[in-house]
Amino acid sequence: MNSRKVVYLFFTTLLVGSISGGIVGFIIDFDVYTNGDLMNMFVGVIWLLGISAAFSLISQMGFFAYLTLHRFGLGLFKSARLWNRVQVVVIAFVVFDLIYLRYIAFATEGENVFDYAIMPILLLAYGLVIAYLKAKETNQGAFIPALFFIVVVTTIEWVPALTVNDPKWLWMYFAPLIAANTWQLLILHRLTNQPNTKARA
Repeated sequence: MNSRKVVYLFFTTLLVGSISGGIVGFIIDFDVYTNGDLMNMFVGVIWLLGISAAFSLISQMGFFAYLTLHRFGLGLFKSARLWNRVQVVVIAFVVFDLIYLRYIAFATEGENVFDYAIMPILLLAYGLVIAYLKAKETNQGAFIPALFFIVVVTTIEWVPALTVNDPKWLWMYFAPLIAANTWQLLILHRLTNQPNTKARA
């Protein structure tokens, strides 16, 4: 992938993350940004776009870190099948921890573990859909790595908001991350002109 494509990937990911985060943030605090003059709304939107852009940069760092980890895993385990099994185990642990550890840390009276299972299950379901699309556009070997990236890497990037457990920041942080991660995952093989190769991510 040449430098022009790298620059394209960088700026388009930044744009996708900024816009998605800006939209979600505006909806969450709609009254705050609309109860005032146009300047209040303008400054608020600029702030939303800026902070969402910062989150999309985290997404990009996570993406390239995973590409490095993926190649390292393939080399370490000497088998794509074995490496995929390892990734499946990690995915299962992350989904379980995302449910149980948050329940242990933040559950209040009247809440049960199922209240904390909704978001992780939705993330897993979304990851399955995106992994299916990735595998369909490339090859079946890309399914598990794509699922791992969407579920595990997104969760790791999401940790600062998860530790705060503020619903507003959970969604404001999550929206640009998931949008940017999805974009990078689905555009990479188009930029590298490898729609039908044995690339695994």
